[in-house]
Amino acid sequence: MKARYVAGLALAAALTVAVSTAAARTDSPTRASASKITVWLQVDAQTGWPDLVASTNQQFKDAHPGASLNCWFVDATNHLGKFDATLAGGNVPDVIEMGNTEMTKYMAAGAFANLSSDRSSFANSRNWLAGLAASSTYNGKLYGVPYYAGSRVVTYRTDLYRKARIKTPKSLRQFMSDARKLRKRNGKKGFSPVYVAGTDWYFAMSFVYDYGGRIATFSHGKWHGALDSAKSRAGLAAYKAFFNASSRASRTGTEDRPQPYDVYAQGQAASIVGPAWFSCCVGKKYKNVTAQFVMPGHKAGQSMPGFLGGSDLAVPAGANDKSLAKDWIRIFTSTAGEKTLQAKGNIPNATNLLGNSVNERAAKRSWFVPTAKNWVNVENGNVLRTMLARILTGKDSIKEASSTASDNVTLTLNRP
Repeated sequence: MKARYVAGLALAAALTVAVSTAAARTDSPTRASASKITVWLQVDAQTGWPDLVASTNQQFKDAHPGASLNCWFVDATNHLGKFDATLAGGNVPDVIEMGNTEMTKYMAAGAFANLSSDRSSFANSRNWLAGLAASSTYNGKLYGVPYYAGSRVVTYRTDLYRKARIKTPKSLRQFMSDARKLRKRNGKKGFSPVYVAGTDWYFAMSFVYDYGGRIATFSHGKWHGALDSAKSRAGLAAYKAFFNASSRASRTGTEDRPQPYDVYAQGQAASIVGPAWFSCCVGKKYKNVTAQFVMPGHKAGQSMPGFLGGSDLAVPAGANDKSLAKDWIRIFTSTAGEKTLQAKGNIPNATNLLGNSVNERAAKRSWFVPTAKNWVNVENGNVLRTMLARILTGKDSIKEASSTASDNVTLTLNRP
């Protein structure tokens, strides 16, 4: 499954399910059309798990005889434009699927209903994946329900690992030792035991979180940069050491130029780190000698927290019937619903539902970026990339670079 931040699917036709009902619960009982809801899902639900959508709609019909339900499948590449148009026109859907990285802008703008008081009514909410739960939370309030996730893993050449007599590592220290072995056995110019672009902040911040650090914290109504904390600096030091031991990529390069799987397909990497779907693109030559494992953390036997992709479900603030909308979400994300998604190869939304596949084990520990309205300005301003480049090139010490970055994060996130 491709994570939501890279997915792009073709537009599909709408499926309309009409149901007849008597009375429907509503948060706005005076609204004229309080017994009708519209659900927007992205098209992978239509092509990947139509049975779950159909069973959810049938259960909704049974629970609310008389309500009208319209379920539309919308293209991931233009659904935000369509949603913006409905916000402007005052005819929003009652339930909308959002990529988890898309949530913050709309939560900050007040576009979604506050679900905080309903949290306990959603199945497995105490055990939601940290990365998805964080993406649905703004200023301490819940505005979305985790749907499913996409994790990051290590994709590797089994033939090279076998020749070097390497077993899949159980700790970061062991992985670094293995990288040195792979480097000695494969002296080709530019070959990386673990190809990692120097400024791949998604990967680098996993080291920060693994050591107990944070990008920023929120308290007393303000954001506070936390990259200059002792724990964050320990994570940055570990990242620098790992990069130096394992990667021959540019210290100032980005993770998309070139794509890691292209480097791998060219025989220039024994391993790459990224979304699990990278395995699709390793090239015919290495397809049969490719496998994946969970990125290990610095504590033996513990995985490194990964940045999760995925989707959440939200109820727009202007929804026709918020109560019915929440009921539909409850059915769709029930334990049975999440197990159906799991059977289709997706990662369910809660740790207690995770199985033993590599993808699911990688999702057990996860993190997400600060859900601040100005976070996009931190990304666009390359605050993290600049910090990493200056650390890896030696232009700044970890202390200097992290202090500058932390100050920039604080300043940027608290701008009006």
